[in-house]
Amino acid sequence: MVKLSCNNYGFECDFTVEGEVENVLKEFGKHTDEEHGIDYSKEALMQFILRKS
Repeated sequence: MVKLSCNNYGFECDFTVEGEVENVLKEFGKHTDEEHGIDYSKEALMQFILRKS
């Protein structure tokens, strides 16, 4: 299980997603693209997860 939260990456946003890696990558990526206009690559999101561990 992994967890990503927007407020950990400089956004004033309460969005958090938690679960299996593939789902977290998909949901967090979709959110940041639609809500913040930033289209992170899957690799960039994976780095967020790896750095947090």
